[in-house]
Amino acid sequence: MLRSWRVKLKLLLATVTLVVLLSWLYLFMGSLEYGRFLLLPPCLGEQPSQDVEREALASRVRRMEEENQQLRLQLGQVQAEGSDGSPQWGVSTEDGDPPRGERSNRTACPKQRTVHKCELLHVAIVCAGHNASRDVVTLVKSILFHRKNPLHFHFITDSVAHQILQTLFQSWMVPSVHVSFYNADDLKAGTHPALCPPEVSWIPNKHYSGIYGLMKLTLTKALPSNLSKVIVLDTDITFATDIAELWAVFGKFSDKQVIGLVENQSDWYLGNLWKNHKPWPALGRGFNTGVILLLLDRLRRLGWEQMWRLTAERELMSMLSTSLADQDIFNAVIKQDPALVYRLPCFWNVQLSDHTRSEQCYTEVSDLKVIHWNSPKKLRVKNKHVEFFRNLYLTFLEYDGNLLRRELFGCASLPSPPSNKLQQALEELDEDDPCYDFRRQHLTQHRIHLFFLQYEFLALPNPTDVTLVAQLSMDRLQMLEAICKHWAGPISLALYMSDAEAQQFLRYAQASEVLSARRNVAYHIVYKEGQFYPINLLRNVALANTQTPYVFLTDIDFLPMYGLYDYLRSSIQQLELPQRKAALIVPAFETLHYRLTFPKSKAELLSMLDMGSLYTFRYHVWPKGHAPTDYAKWRTATVPYRVAWQPDFEPYVVVRRDCPKYDQRFVGFGWNKVSHIMELDAQEYELLVLPNAFMIHMPHAPSFDISKFRLSAGYRGCLQTLREEFHQDLSRRYGAAALKYLTAERSL
Repeated sequence: MLRSWRVKLKLLLATVTLVVLLSWLYLFMGSLEYGRFLLLPPCLGEQPSQDVEREALASRVRRMEEENQQLRLQLGQVQAEGSDGSPQWGVSTEDGDPPRGERSNRTACPKQRTVHKCELLHVAIVCAGHNASRDVVTLVKSILFHRKNPLHFHFITDSVAHQILQTLFQSWMVPSVHVSFYNADDLKAGTHPALCPPEVSWIPNKHYSGIYGLMKLTLTKALPSNLSKVIVLDTDITFATDIAELWAVFGKFSDKQVIGLVENQSDWYLGNLWKNHKPWPALGRGFNTGVILLLLDRLRRLGWEQMWRLTAERELMSMLSTSLADQDIFNAVIKQDPALVYRLPCFWNVQLSDHTRSEQCYTEVSDLKVIHWNSPKKLRVKNKHVEFFRNLYLTFLEYDGNLLRRELFGCASLPSPPSNKLQQALEELDEDDPCYDFRRQHLTQHRIHLFFLQYEFLALPNPTDVTLVAQLSMDRLQMLEAICKHWAGPISLALYMSDAEAQQFLRYAQASEVLSARRNVAYHIVYKEGQFYPINLLRNVALANTQTPYVFLTDIDFLPMYGLYDYLRSSIQQLELPQRKAALIVPAFETLHYRLTFPKSKAELLSMLDMGSLYTFRYHVWPKGHAPTDYAKWRTATVPYRVAWQPDFEPYVVVRRDCPKYDQRFVGFGWNKVSHIMELDAQEYELLVLPNAFMIHMPHAPSFDISKFRLSAGYRGCLQTLREEFHQDLSRRYGAAALKYLTAERSL
């Protein structure tokens, strides 16, 4: 057996050598230019001369070259055969799936860009819920990192993902990226269930993706009718190359092919995973639908919607439900009509689930194009190269998204109106202005990822409900658990973090028993950019995304008294706040001790105050900030009492959710709360001190911004300039009523 194999191999090698020698012989006999055409691969597409003799000879040599290619193929098959004579799985000669030896990017053909650099590429993604919204950001980062073309993302979302992704892309402002959203709820049950049948809600599905795992079947109907082709991606995909390379594959489709897919790399559809395992019908191993190329116009002409519906109805009679969601139905349709599918090379969807043959899709790192974390285990999947894949994924997970805001030079794109307005404002800044950095920070467009973690609080029709609102950075993360123990109600937090810090926070929150048990805490990530802490932007983000009628505006380093949530709700009702314009003041105290036995009542707090273990907040460094609260009166008060505004007053208050926003010109340290209380007073809010409420400030190291304020005369000078400009704006908005603030300031 071995001897005959060697003889066969020698004959093939001899034949190949003869063909090559004949080709070189013609090179020396004919023109150099024409001989070059013969020897270069046909991918270069050069045309021969019109000379008759040369044409005849060229035809003869081309036939020999074709024979040469066939012999090479046979030789490859002989080398691929094992001892039992069966071909190895990695060797495929089907259209679109090159032999394993040819999977490397280092082919004989130089890389050619068949997609125009300014051609708009369309990508469709189904995304539902908080977790999928995080995943899709990593996918988008990997695409943007490699892309050289304008992109149009089409998101089929539920209401949660819609809000998250719409805010993210609006604040990201990536040039030459367009985004459209489509309501998944309409696709689940049909736009008018009473008039037309539901789209996919009638299909039982056991897959963990739920009903959203069936949405890709509806894209011919969901996406615009003038959209002819689209790349469809799962959210657990990571790109390792320019997506334009995948878009170029559309040009290889035959007239009958309408769907581009990679073969499934597990044995699922072979039906031999366990006893009585009965998968849906599929062609061979079937195909994985994590990456799909869809020719939408052809699918519509073929009647795709009716095609997949009839197939699903027929198979469900025996299968009862899908196991792999849309993938089962796609495969059943292809089994019925194999001519519909174009087989993508498997490096376009390297499937990292347990017990797959994904390792045969690549021989070197340069072979990788798309990685698919299609196991429920995700990053914990078993693969001998999983550490490399995991590091690649984590690179994009923690990659600074601000760096992806790069222009595509040479492509004309119409900037959006917000982008135009921002650019104009930036151009009007005077770089010689001593306060340029403050003004530049005010105009900085921060990326915002709302509801970073699961949030399931449903606002009840309670006119007195209240949400705690605060902001923080990584150095105050340790306060979260304590605040959650003190406040049982809903919380809205804005966190100022880098991409990498956001992932550290995610791991911290998921590992914390206290935080992971809460579903009524909303975490909104505002990504870092610039040199100042944008404190009032953070407050506005947290405030804007509350759902209760009232908000408690506090800072993260304060612990509210136990039971404050219930006390505030009862106070709102007793004071009939829905019928009046008022701000309820929660008196603030502080301790200098890191370990504190927290007082359980006002009486205990007064005792600790008398003993010197507690103080009124900032009495020793900034008494003006809270002195108008009138702590002496509070000690004996049993009912709420009214106080008047005074300069530099900055209490912590409970107000209606539609209160004025914080002024975002104030960044870093200084005047960020003072300006807000001043505007509340300008709008004639009553300032009412609650007699049985309190909060305690916990000690911590000074922030970087307060250190700059104390050390830099320039910083303090710019803050004074911003204060004066704020007074002028206040006077323009509120007229003569605002003059008292400027007069009070000058009297000091």
